[in-house]
Amino acid sequence: MRITHFGHSCLLLDTGTARLLLDPGAFSAGFESVRGLDAVLVTHQHFDHLDADRIRPLLDANPDARLIVDSGTAEQLGDLPHEVTAPGAVLEIGGARVDVLGGQHAVIHPDIPVVPNNAYLVDGTHLHPGDSFTPPPAPVDVLFLPSGAPWLKVSEAVDYLRAVAPRTAVPIHEAVLARPAMHYGMFERLGPEKTTITVLDRESATDL
Repeated sequence: MRITHFGHSCLLLDTGTARLLLDPGAFSAGFESVRGLDAVLVTHQHFDHLDADRIRPLLDANPDARLIVDSGTAEQLGDLPHEVTAPGAVLEIGGARVDVLGGQHAVIHPDIPVVPNNAYLVDGTHLHPGDSFTPPPAPVDVLFLPSGAPWLKVSEAVDYLRAVAPRTAVPIHEAVLARPAMHYGMFERLGPEKTTITVLDRESATDL
């Protein structure tokens, strides 16, 4: 699969049969020029995963793309055409299979309501958990690993990495970190021996 990271949690996955853009949020850049999309998938409603000001122009430029969201995000979209999905669903998009997993955002603080969160497993091999530590139902090749967030500490991310033990882990959700290399080093030192940590160059396609 060819993967392009546009910063934070925004990724373009080109499966060979489908072009899927995930979580085009406010901390990401460069996705606005992507064309030929089959779908835009949003894990949850927070602004760093969906930039409401940029999503409509993106869809206008990709008229065949489906906008697929969780129930919480749907409440924010107004008249923008979209599809709502939830854990347990299996989506067929341009020849790719997307299993919807998870269900809830990780806890930020007990006083902050927990919102819905979809994790997306593409072709059974590449897992984007959104803001959660959702386990896959079977081993995966590539885990997009949240690295820094108000709801996360690095030991939790390491434990998630160990539990999933993918062939490759790609750090995401890093925009809140001034020096993310410190966290990446923890993943390399403490993660499973079989797992390679691959930091993607911004806006550069990589086969993983």
